[in-house]
Amino acid sequence: MGYTVAEKALGRAAGYNARANEVVTVEPDFCMSHDNTGPISRTFKKIGVKNVWKPERLVVILDHGVPAPSSDHAVNHKEAREFMAEQGAPHFFDVTSAGGVCHQKFCEEGFALPGIVVIGSDSHTCTYGAFGTFATGIGRSEMAAAWATGKIWFKVPESMKINVSGKFKKGVTPKDFILKAMGDVKSDGADYMSVEFHGSGITDMSIAGRMTLCNLGIEMGAKNAVCAPDQKTLDYIKNREKTEDWEALWADPDAVYAKELSYDLGDIAPGVAKPHTVDNYASIDEVKGTKVDQAFLGSCTNGRLEDLREAASVLKGKKVAVRTIVIPASWNIYREAIRDGTIETLLDAGCIICNSGCGPCLGAHMGTLAPGEVCVSTANRNFKGRMGNKDSFIYLASPYTVAISAIKGELSDPREAF
Repeated sequence: MGYTVAEKALGRAAGYNARANEVVTVEPDFCMSHDNTGPISRTFKKIGVKNVWKPERLVVILDHGVPAPSSDHAVNHKEAREFMAEQGAPHFFDVTSAGGVCHQKFCEEGFALPGIVVIGSDSHTCTYGAFGTFATGIGRSEMAAAWATGKIWFKVPESMKINVSGKFKKGVTPKDFILKAMGDVKSDGADYMSVEFHGSGITDMSIAGRMTLCNLGIEMGAKNAVCAPDQKTLDYIKNREKTEDWEALWADPDAVYAKELSYDLGDIAPGVAKPHTVDNYASIDEVKGTKVDQAFLGSCTNGRLEDLREAASVLKGKKVAVRTIVIPASWNIYREAIRDGTIETLLDAGCIICNSGCGPCLGAHMGTLAPGEVCVSTANRNFKGRMGNKDSFIYLASPYTVAISAIKGELSDPREAF
């Protein structure tokens, strides 16, 4: 009987063959945190250990409220700076034009690598599975303990296999696929599972698209989500990797799965997640005509260059009818989008371009909603109050859908733009 990716990665880290439902203790290869580094550092100091076990394993990226929109945010940033300096930890990304959303920067900087174990104090740490990484979100107290001891335990998760074949039709993207899959699986359908994406549909998909899929694994309840590390992966990490201690692992053909699903991308249509849950799926035909007050293009789910270009292809030569906020996922992406003319196209269409960070995704700043307002967003959550107001409504969608909806002022079918 073969091994799944989770069994292989956690077994590799533990130093022996591990099977689903066994408990293993491992040393994380990297520990990622963001603006919550300040609160974590306070808990760490209560433990009574002076120094983190290996400061080079910490990666801190300020992104949730940048620049600081309040005094509380500023205090968190200050504490993070001071802690990283005290520890002599080299991997600190402050509020500068070298930063961005933590999950994008972590990958750009070569910390997301095949076969390694990464823990992050953010639920969407599973994004790194796009590179074959076993990556999962943990709580603040757990992170403080990991900093102190260099150890964390896991129950090796059972696995769900999602077979993906075929090719997308015009106007349809990986976001549409994963929204449909989440609607089928539901928010608890993959609880504490490792979700593996298999098949030619994934092989043909860009790294950016795979990141979108894995980013939303947590919204199915998954412990982690992962794609096979192939040549695209190896090409991306070349000359970026922050450690040589990685291994391109993938599941054995005879691995055992708790659940298995199959999709043909040619059958996927544009869709949305309706308020107020991510698994509240609807095809675009079911919601067309819903009035929109704001459009948001960005976040760790869909703020990459590919996403900005998709939106720009729809917006080129047109004007938005509602306020449309664009936030590139990193300053590197921002610069590339300037160089290739994407930013100019978005500006000409009437979009507001904000600095790289999380911004309105979590209702921190740069686009909170008023009571009763509706936003169509490329982000990953649409819970009540998520964008700053409990009486607002959020529809999650692809960059194409957000762009066409911004033009028309109502939820619209992006296929009409092609």
